[in-house]
Amino acid sequence: MTKAAPDIQARGCRFLVISASASGTSRSEKLGDHIASLLAGCDMNVDHLRLRKLPPEPLLAADATDDEIAGAVKRLEDADGLIFITPTYKATYTGLLKVFIDLLPQYALRGKSVLPLATGGTIAHMLMLDYGLRPVLQTMWPRHIEQGCFILDKHLVADGDQLHVNEGSTALLDEVLDAFRKPLSLPEIDPAPMHWSRVM
Repeated sequence: MTKAAPDIQARGCRFLVISASASGTSRSEKLGDHIASLLAGCDMNVDHLRLRKLPPEPLLAADATDDEIAGAVKRLEDADGLIFITPTYKATYTGLLKVFIDLLPQYALRGKSVLPLATGGTIAHMLMLDYGLRPVLQTMWPRHIEQGCFILDKHLVADGDQLHVNEGSTALLDEVLDAFRKPLSLPEIDPAPMHWSRVM
């Protein structure tokens, strides 16, 4: 990934990686660590939220008053850029991600840039991003949703705490991460006032 532009760094953008695997040894969570490390290496302010570490009972009950759940929502609210990473289960994103999204306010992504990523065993499931996850995220009013990418499991090799990414997937990941950061360097645009006109 190319070094962050100075103007982006000066804005102090905050990034949150959200990994949605139920397993601590999953490739998708290690990919989340890998991406967080890449962004931190570019002097970015980055955090990694592992949904599997949230308390299951209040998460399933959508209890936003629970301290840990409320803390997770606050981390999302405070971020300028969000990276959702999910393994592919039954040709779609995980139930863990679904229950987390369900407890968020309707417009929780308003004003944010979003990057959806997925891992899976076959390219037959790569459309799950466009037909599964992206439409759900779009309803929450993000400022921008980047194209995202689907990475095959076989292109991710774990070696202890390290993750080795296939050369082709590394190039693709660098491209989408660079594209994802660009909208964050642009100033916010205040919505123009809405004027109603009578159609005769």
